[in-house]
Amino acid sequence: MTLGVEEEFLLVDADTGLPSPGSAVVLEHARAQPRAVSVQTEMLSTQVESATAVCTGLDELHGQLSEGRALLAAAARANGMRLLSTGTPVLRDGAPPPTDGERFASIIGAYAEVAAHYQVSGCHVHVGVPDRDTAIAVINHLRPWLPTLLALSANSIFSEGRDSGYASWRVLEQSRFPGWGVTPWFASARDYDDEVGRLIACGAVMDEAMSFWLARPSPHLPTVEVRVADAVPTAEDAVLQAALTRALVLTALSDLDGGREAGRVGDQVTAAAVWSAARHGLRGAAVHPFRMRRVPATVMVAELFKHVRPALEETGDLRRVERSLKAVVRDGSGADRQRAAAAKGPHAVIAMLADELLRQRTDLADRG
Repeated sequence: MTLGVEEEFLLVDADTGLPSPGSAVVLEHARAQPRAVSVQTEMLSTQVESATAVCTGLDELHGQLSEGRALLAAAARANGMRLLSTGTPVLRDGAPPPTDGERFASIIGAYAEVAAHYQVSGCHVHVGVPDRDTAIAVINHLRPWLPTLLALSANSIFSEGRDSGYASWRVLEQSRFPGWGVTPWFASARDYDDEVGRLIACGAVMDEAMSFWLARPSPHLPTVEVRVADAVPTAEDAVLQAALTRALVLTALSDLDGGREAGRVGDQVTAAAVWSAARHGLRGAAVHPFRMRRVPATVMVAELFKHVRPALEETGDLRRVERSLKAVVRDGSGADRQRAAAAKGPHAVIAMLADELLRQRTDLADRG
């Protein structure tokens, strides 16, 4: 089962740590180098993106993620900037200029200040599926587990240069857009398309490529695209998100083959679960989507691992994912590591993020 990952990054001035509108020069520098990954612009000129090619194994994926990070970090460094993988900026000083282009200008025109200040970065995982109807059926099965993926990835504690008290402030930034949240339950791809069409007719989204749901059929690839995760500190953190997402998709396909449809978890329960994951990450309460009450976040991590264990055995990823999960539960998500570094000031957080961005996988049970 194929997979790929898109990672969004923030550019900051090497001296001040403030977001730096240097995407054009960084991408020009990066594109001049031989590479397997693709690199591209984001809506705001302080951000860039790297996307892997289609991969089948986690080692291959890790190699491409590391290549994209190293390529963009070197291009940033050559132009007086640093590349960070964080869901929101550590420091801010107003709205950055948008990237040139009619589409980006149209988005900012449509959503005004919500889009003009939208400097958030995510980690998007694509997993190959046979067709769009299958993609929708799979997403129905994924809905209860999206908040746990968020809790594991939470890496955005800062809002306007202050600790927000949240593990993922990025989620709060995203929730300002209409139609955002856990994907509703749909009976078919046609139902999904009809709902997107209604949102377009209502003026909530501009076109089919702009749905804000946390999982969707990719508008241009034969994949399920899961967009719940914050930009994560290390390449191995991104591999963990990809491995768990692929295992969830494989588990859903197995359930569908066995005639087991997804349960109808309520929209308000999933919304509460996403909010709790954003607020607490791994260090507090989660919302159990089936019991409909609070439980420790680590309970949901354990249940997710149990749910996808057969799929991880099938793909050969079980031991790697088990060790990575133990490390994240022990050491905390990126949010916990940001908060620990913040005791020494915001520039200590920036230095930590710049270092972790290029950290290579050695012993999965040891982040040191």
